[in-house]
Amino acid sequence: MKLPKSYAILTQNNSNTDQLVHNLLKNQPVDGLNELQTLHGLPFSRSEINRYMDEEDRHDIKILTKGRKQPLKTMSSGEQKKALLNYLLEQDPDFLVLVNPFDNLDVATQHKLKEQLSDIASNKVLVQLMGRLDDILPNTTDYFKLDGDNLHPYESSDSFWAENKMESINFNGAIPPPLAPVEVENIELVSFKKVSVSFDGRQVLNQIDWTIKKGEFWQLIGPNGSGKSTLLSMITGDSHKGYGQHLTIFGQKKGSGESVWDLKQKIGYYAPAITDKFRGYHSLENMIISGLHDSIGLYVQPTDREKQLANQWLELLQLNDRKNDHFRDLSTGNKRLVMMARSMVKHPPLLILDEPTAGLDDTSANLFVSLVNKIAKESETAIIFVSHRKEPELAPEHIFELHPSEKGSTGITSKS
Repeated sequence: MKLPKSYAILTQNNSNTDQLVHNLLKNQPVDGLNELQTLHGLPFSRSEINRYMDEEDRHDIKILTKGRKQPLKTMSSGEQKKALLNYLLEQDPDFLVLVNPFDNLDVATQHKLKEQLSDIASNKVLVQLMGRLDDILPNTTDYFKLDGDNLHPYESSDSFWAENKMESINFNGAIPPPLAPVEVENIELVSFKKVSVSFDGRQVLNQIDWTIKKGEFWQLIGPNGSGKSTLLSMITGDSHKGYGQHLTIFGQKKGSGESVWDLKQKIGYYAPAITDKFRGYHSLENMIISGLHDSIGLYVQPTDREKQLANQWLELLQLNDRKNDHFRDLSTGNKRLVMMARSMVKHPPLLILDEPTAGLDDTSANLFVSLVNKIAKESETAIIFVSHRKEPELAPEHIFELHPSEKGSTGITSKS
């Protein structure tokens, strides 16, 4: 029996993915995928989950969770995607359009979904729009690359993999020093000793021991719901769960009178959602300078030294010829690099990167990881890098892994 075709389309951050998905689902002609024009397709994407979630919230109409008490918005990403996939298969479409299906999933859930989609590919046509090469299913038959609106076909899988393989990236020059170092006396920046956390009677963390010292490079990993965000919120001061426990931040025991503001002065923090806060017409130069003032936008006249420092960072990022360009006009990958420079401009004692490569294509993620590795090597800043995905080029010294159980997650420390 002849197996259905399985198409892989490598997307980049400049790809017009929405338009391509629209054309496929509305049976518009797409070069190289002409056989789909007479077939019925359905989308498997994050935006579809959001659409059904909106239906539940606004109109109390349950579609993906019909017959279940738990609302869609309280489910994990893995549970939401499972519910959507089951619903789509019940409709028995001729083909499925998969849009970055493994984003926001932990490694184990990614593996299960990949196995399930590979099984589906034996009897249904799949169109995979993937930003990461590692996500492409093994039974793929046809390969493409989406550059803007242009869909480029490949004659063979060999030519596709040869052209798109990832190379190591290096930044030239040293990272700029801070204008004034943020001093901390203790070598130990963060110390958890037998810390346990519960929410509504459910144990989330169980007897956590974790010490982070000056200049160390850590990767924090663990499945969805294992407590990674809870750990981070106790470090940044956004959670009260550390009070009364053996948790010390920058030499001060939690609850001993430290202010959240004092903590945040010593911590750089970046998550992709922060980028969305900068919607004004901020120049790249001002974006980096605003990191010195912890402000969203720049509302003071910058000094010559501040401008010089910002331009040193932009030169390192090879964006110095665009210093007066608006941040909002950058590609997603370049926005992340500028935000990284903004987080690091003061050389904070501790830098937390929370899923910083989520949603990036391979090239942009590789560039971001290269910058993180350079900062870890050339500064005294300790780094905590949180990611569901294993970035091939990331070079942490230590790994702290959370292992869930009924009694809450325990933590295991290992060398990378």
